[in-house]
Amino acid sequence: MGLLIRILISAVAVFFASRLIPGISVPDFGTALLVAIVLGLLNAFLKPILVFLTIPITILTLGLFYLVINVLMVYLAAYLVSGFVVSGFIAALLFSFVVAIITWIMDAIIN
Repeated sequence: MGLLIRILISAVAVFFASRLIPGISVPDFGTALLVAIVLGLLNAFLKPILVFLTIPITILTLGLFYLVINVLMVYLAAYLVSGFVVSGFIAALLFSFVVAIITWIMDAIIN
């Protein structure tokens, strides 16, 4: 049951962030739910591999390259989910920040 609640929290965060940030488009809550699931899977399976492979670049940039990896995850989710549109690096970066903050706040309130 906890996984389902976390997915719903993420979907609400994705939907709210898409309404807040220009350049991000999610047409309905069903698409937001699908984006949350895809982002969760990408972050669980692909992101650790990318983080490991880019350790030297991340060290050289003092950790800032980690933000680029987050943006890549958002772009990949936009590629995989039809209806989820990301138009620009800054929009994807703000989207990842807003989703992370909203998810963290809602998770703290519920738990």
